Amino acid sequence: MIRRFSETRNVAFSTALVITAVMALLVVLLFFLHPQITILLVLMLVVLVFLLSFVVINYAVDRFIYRKIKLIYKTIHTQRSSKGSTKNQSYTSDSIETVNTAVQEWSSRQRLEIEELKKMADYRREFLGNISHELKTPIFNIQGYVLTLLDGGLEDETINKEYLMRTEKSINRLIAIVEDLEEISKLESGELRLNTLRFDAGELIRDVIDFLEMKARKHHTVVVYENKTERPVYVMADKKRIRQVLINLIENAIKYGDKPENKVLVKVFDMDENYLFEVKDNGPGIAEENLPRIFERFYRTDKGRSRDTGGSGLGLAIVKHIIEAHTQTINVRSKLGTGTTFSFTLSKS
Repeated sequence: MIRRFSETRNVAFSTALVITAVMALLVVLLFFLHPQITILLVLMLVVLVFLLSFVVINYAVDRFIYRKIKLIYKTIHTQRSSKGSTKNQSYTSDSIETVNTAVQEWSSRQRLEIEELKKMADYRREFLGNISHELKTPIFNIQGYVLTLLDGGLEDETINKEYLMRTEKSINRLIAIVEDLEEISKLESGELRLNTLRFDAGELIRDVIDFLEMKARKHHTVVVYENKTERPVYVMADKKRIRQVLINLIENAIKYGDKPENKVLVKVFDMDENYLFEVKDNGPGIAEENLPRIFERFYRTDKGRSRDTGGSGLGLAIVKHIIEAHTQTINVRSKLGTGTTFSFTLSKS
């Protein structure tokens, strides 16, 4: 507040000084034209003009300028406070510099919020388009098979069983999408609580490799586990969820193998307080521009091919949420024609 009056006085003083100087010149000129006017009278007149000018200008600046600026500042401050700003800023004055800073900060935040809202709107549109496409495909398949069976195909032994099996496959895909959506919703909202316990992650990896053996054989893939720590890999985590993470990453590596002889390598490294887990394949790789979006829901790098391999399109998004729920990180690096490596960390036990 002191600074505000200081600035107002400076403006008033400078303006009053200019007015007084002009008046003084006029009075001096008048003194020379009319010698009967005394010097004391001239000085009194100059001082009076200065004081009156100072008071009037000081009042005008404070009344018509600073009060308007203060109103703008208060409006911005109220808007910022209503949005839950956590910064406890204390402005000791309502100076023009302070208000200008507040306006610039507010304007910058508004631009960032608008940009974020635009990004969210684009993401929402893309998500709705993707989910409608994912649901539409199995629904139309089911509709086609059922209509064919109703139109007489049910009595045709050459197709009835096959069409029923295809219908079941499409229904299972729908169920998988709905279940994955429900799970990712729980993970994002924090409803799904982790059941953390101490277990040997190396033993879990071997169990998952055995579980996926038939699929690996079908895709001409060899899955190898390498424990670089050369001792049991005890971690504190939700065993069921980490099993889900490993199945998803290893199964993806198996499914997308495009060579006559594919190889998936699962490695564990000692990283001080954590263990680093890597799932590496020698598949087709992922283009660099797709890597930042690889963990998005329903995002597919090769849409047609990905849908042919099955899955809901939510696997990697769920994997990311599970790892982050453990307050750990997951990363991906890849090069086209060379392969892809997913790596994540877990706390030691």
